[in-house]
Amino acid sequence: MKPAALQEPGLVPAPQRRLVLDPARLTGMAEDAARALMREGESANTRASYGSAMRYWCAWYAARYGQALRLPVPVPVAIQFIVDHAARSAAAEGAASHASLVTELPADIDQALVANGYKTRLGAPALNTLVHRIAVLSKAHQLAKAPNPCADPLVRELLGRTRRAYAKRGARPHKQRALTKDPLQAVLATCDDSLRGKRDRALLLFAWASGGRRRSEVAAATLENLQRVDAKSYLYTLAHSKTNQAGAERPEDVKPLVGSAALAMQEWLAVLTGKGIKEGALFRRIRKGGHLGEALAPAAVRDIVKERCAMAGVEGGFSAHSLRAGFVTEAGRQNMSLPETMAMTGHQSVATVMGYFRAESSLNTKAGRMLDED
Repeated sequence: MKPAALQEPGLVPAPQRRLVLDPARLTGMAEDAARALMREGESANTRASYGSAMRYWCAWYAARYGQALRLPVPVPVAIQFIVDHAARSAAAEGAASHASLVTELPADIDQALVANGYKTRLGAPALNTLVHRIAVLSKAHQLAKAPNPCADPLVRELLGRTRRAYAKRGARPHKQRALTKDPLQAVLATCDDSLRGKRDRALLLFAWASGGRRRSEVAAATLENLQRVDAKSYLYTLAHSKTNQAGAERPEDVKPLVGSAALAMQEWLAVLTGKGIKEGALFRRIRKGGHLGEALAPAAVRDIVKERCAMAGVEGGFSAHSLRAGFVTEAGRQNMSLPETMAMTGHQSVATVMGYFRAESSLNTKAGRMLDED
């Protein structure tokens, strides 16, 4: 029996009243459907960051060149963008101190971008922000199938040397502080037995104890994916994550929730059951009168962490990622095995996890204490 694709034309029913497609090109409807699928497959955070970057590009271009941005962007424009936003030492230009940094962005344009909400502050952005905006412009050209200025050797070389210039000055990427066990306990102490207190305690412990879940994963958590094993433990199946965007079923995506985290979850589930909620979002907005609303947004998860840290008087720049960083850092501090830690967090990069491990374990190494050892 022949495969369907190899059957004679006479055996295949002829299309009736249907447009015969050209195999060499997509119809407009198919292109729209493909774009819709790509948008739906992107995370909300990705869409927001891409949109913000492109709005900034349009505003900067209009201010710099007096016209609307159109693709493809010429190579000189990409280079101008880099020198406008990358801080360089003014010492080479006769300044007295190497600490003086300058950019090519005119002061009036800088002020206008801040005044209109495209920038949060005057001056050069963080290197990560600059690199991200170049990457977003590159992606826009790829999707438009237009000549990509960001792939030009001059642009790539300039960006590479800019990275090295920042590294030589000792500039390091900003990282959120790790919310390890001790400060986390202080934060949890701010969660009382109110509706909000029970939710926040369950949320913080769920995010931390299940392996340091990302804020998007916490916001997307559902009752359907939470399985009660016994009176003191649960299993949570992570249906979708940064490293499993296709939602494939994988054993490593089943995370344990035990001990104090399980007890906090049990109390919160009792609240949900009392409100008649048996499916849908696990963590929800709390409205006036104690009514539970829709699922928390990822930004709300961040706000809860920051607010609770402030209430606890925990000093430092903490955010939602501090829960993830705190779990990995604490694992290193307690000499947990690397495979066990990565199984919980879902990290794909050994180097990333080892960075946390080494930062903590180095304080206790014999090599660092040779001068003081007998």
